[in-house]
Amino acid sequence: MTALTAGYAPRTGGSRQLAATGALLKLALRRDRLMIPIWVYVVALTVVTMPRTLKGIYATPAERADVLTTMQANSSLRALYGPAIDDSLGGLTVWRVGAYAALFAAAMSLLIVVRHTRDEEESGRQEMVSAAMVGRRAPLTAALLTALVANAAVAAIIAVGMPLMGAGGVAGGVALGLATAGAGMVFATTAAIVAQFTESARLARGVSAGLLGVAFVLRAAGDAGTDDGSSVLTWISPIGWLENTRAYAGERWWVLLLFAAAVLAQGAAAYALAGRRDIGMSFLPSRPGPAQGRLASAGALAWRLQRGSVLGWSLGFFASGVALGGVTNGATDLVGDNANTRDIIERMGGQSGLTDAFLAAMVGMLGMVAALYVVQAVLRMHGEETSQRAEPVLAGAVGRLRWAAGHLVIAFAGAALIMLLGGLGLAVGHGHDLGPVLGACLVQLPAVWALGGVAMLLYGLAPRAAVGGGWGVAGAALLIGWIGPALKLPQAVMDLSPFGHLPKLPGGEMEWGAVVVLTGLAVVFVGMGLVGLRRRDMSN
Repeated sequence: MTALTAGYAPRTGGSRQLAATGALLKLALRRDRLMIPIWVYVVALTVVTMPRTLKGIYATPAERADVLTTMQANSSLRALYGPAIDDSLGGLTVWRVGAYAALFAAAMSLLIVVRHTRDEEESGRQEMVSAAMVGRRAPLTAALLTALVANAAVAAIIAVGMPLMGAGGVAGGVALGLATAGAGMVFATTAAIVAQFTESARLARGVSAGLLGVAFVLRAAGDAGTDDGSSVLTWISPIGWLENTRAYAGERWWVLLLFAAAVLAQGAAAYALAGRRDIGMSFLPSRPGPAQGRLASAGALAWRLQRGSVLGWSLGFFASGVALGGVTNGATDLVGDNANTRDIIERMGGQSGLTDAFLAAMVGMLGMVAALYVVQAVLRMHGEETSQRAEPVLAGAVGRLRWAAGHLVIAFAGAALIMLLGGLGLAVGHGHDLGPVLGACLVQLPAVWALGGVAMLLYGLAPRAAVGGGWGVAGAALLIGWIGPALKLPQAVMDLSPFGHLPKLPGGEMEWGAVVVLTGLAVVFVGMGLVGLRRRDMSN
């Protein structure tokens, strides 16, 4: 508190509303000194490594022209990636990863804003900080500035990195970087508004992520119907604005004004709402519970806390499975006679035939994303502990192991559920036999559980490192599995991810050794984490 009050004198008027913003910004950047660089690295690396990857796949202008023609005619692939407007390396980079860069930047931004607004209020820390000389709107301002710093770093790396990687002129890199950062800031201010209406950080993240999902679906639906991004549905979505900026295809600089207008309008709304409510309250407070409790066990409480997350992930995986299954038939059009593209798909999904290899690659992607779910579900215990909601539960006739078991069952069983639903969606979208696809999805679970076990190990033995370490390990596995095959990383690097040891199904040979070992590691990690949880002190 001394750090917040030092050097600040009482102010009046509008400046008083922002008192101590600088100190709060420094605090937020210090707290996120690991999370923000990881996010920036992932988002920017996804973009700047793509030109060289595409140059290796489509080495000649004729090959790039052919892929442009193919993508313009394939509505399924347009829905997945967006329209291909230009056949330069920069233009194909925008087609291949532009929408996903915007998606990742938006996810990064909404998580940052919710973390430094609603999370702080829910934990009670904001009330203590506000007892010092802190302006009413300073916390929100600091949160948005933190998101701005992260997005500015992404924009700068993309703007500088794209020309250096041979993508084309400087203007295209600047346009792509600014559009990516603009999409991030749009959803940063969206999250700022949502945080005013929700009483819990969990709900704020869920609603913000749901709005992000709607934006992506609108973009996909619009691009499926048109080959130039001109659909009304595409223009409604901020993610669609990125492709309509036309980086490397005759830049439309005026589209960047849409990002700026949305950020200013939503930011103003968030500021107006923040000034009209008390700390810790919301405009849509939670309904009071019944006079008598209806939760008879710690497991029932864990289910009550996590059921919304399980439902959201389940619906998302089924919808993603249907979408990915639907574009599987377009895999042949995407690959054509290009040996490099075929090699990448085979490195991801095996060599059992192009269609099965593509399906196996998509199953692997679902597995890597499912790892994010299991880490989130396991780390829910950390959130309950640090917010001191676990203490009243453990003060009753509930032991730590029993309390943890409720969350772990939901985490590991929930991972199995969403993978099954993802496999069902793949089978429905592609028309493939259900059994092999579901079996392939279940084979991903040992790797998913192993990463969940790492999160539990860190939570039990080193709770302060649990959040950063758990997300860092899961993010590294996702990054290796996603860009490793395209960059042709050495097998030793690919083996750092547990997913690199799994058999490539459907189509490949089943190998039980890695499945058994990874399952055993998951059990050992969870057991060690539970031992650590039982012996250590809980947070005060």
